[in-house]
Amino acid sequence: MNCHATRSFDKRFLARAAAALCILVSFAGPAAAERISNPIAEFSGLDKITGRITTFDVYIDETVQFGALQVTPRVCYSRTDDEAPKTDSFIEVDEITLNRKIQRIFSGWMFADSPGLNAIEHPVYDVWLKDCKQQSTVPSPARATN
Repeated sequence: MNCHATRSFDKRFLARAAAALCILVSFAGPAAAERISNPIAEFSGLDKITGRITTFDVYIDETVQFGALQVTPRVCYSRTDDEAPKTDSFIEVDEITLNRKIQRIFSGWMFADSPGLNAIEHPVYDVWLKDCKQQSTVPSPARATN
């Protein structure tokens, strides 16, 4: 094989490698969206007895009682306005039983864009994540104790 043929082969190989790299980069998509940590999780709750739906805000690591359920969000993440909405929160939900015992009935992630995926389904109450927020009309627990 002569030197000219080897250079021609090297150029074709490099051109194909560069094209393959461009294709891989185009399929990789954009970089991961920036995740915003929010201090407030907004929930909706359904009382199946009365048919009433209530929307309520809960500060991260604080507990709010909805009927016989105690809802505690541990984190609440959202994305910037220019990203696809992906709002999720890690939640713990306890039930106060009739004999006044507290029993954990849910611990896991909730997703606002898929409310039926990990909603709390209780015989009397349903709870699902609506949104994550930076501000609320509900006073923060720190201000309430001062």
